[in-house]
Amino acid sequence: MMKRSEIDSLILKSIDILHENKFFLPEFAYWTLNTWKKQNKEEIHEILDRKLGWDITDYGSGDFHRCGLIHFTLRNGKSNSGRNYCEKIMIGFPGQKLPWHYHFNKYEDIINRGGGNLIVQVYQKTKNNDFSIEKIPILIDGIKKVKNPGEKIILKPGQSIYLNAGIFHRFWADSSASVVLIGEVSSVNDDKSDNFYKGVVQRFMEIEEDENPIYLLYSDYEKYLFS
Repeated sequence: MMKRSEIDSLILKSIDILHENKFFLPEFAYWTLNTWKKQNKEEIHEILDRKLGWDITDYGSGDFHRCGLIHFTLRNGKSNSGRNYCEKIMIGFPGQKLPWHYHFNKYEDIINRGGGNLIVQVYQKTKNNDFSIEKIPILIDGIKKVKNPGEKIILKPGQSIYLNAGIFHRFWADSSASVVLIGEVSSVNDDKSDNFYKGVVQRFMEIEEDENPIYLLYSDYEKYLFS
């Protein structure tokens, strides 16, 4: 369980990191709780409905700096609507890994936006949702390559890897970097129903409300804006 004060501190730190790297967020990224409550709900319906905004999780690990990630969803469409795409910016700290997972439907490009090298591991999956021993074909910046299962793939700043649906993967910042900015361009994102995790994982963590939120995660919208 993460504390609300820790979440707010991480958002403030994230804003500084993004500004230092000249990656600028939309206006609503900086809205405080009071500003959110003053908005016309119809005018911001797209933000609320498509779950745009901040997302911080420790995946139920209880140790964000070992297993966790900071996301900001910039845009997210709807399947079969003509806007079947999503874009995120993420921040990875050294020593912090994602749990192994794949997506049932989402295909994505994971992009190193700068700060240091990004390490990616991938596996084909078996019918029993386990790791396959088969070699795996991938695309790095449009170039076809074949990798061994679980091989560590190094993406330098500016490089990207394409991941099809059903591919186990995880990624993390190289230990020599202070932080890595990670981009994602994908088909429509649905974190509630499109993720399969290997092991016990809690995608949306419980929060200890040790203080009133300054900023909102997108998982907070219903609680704070509609309750």
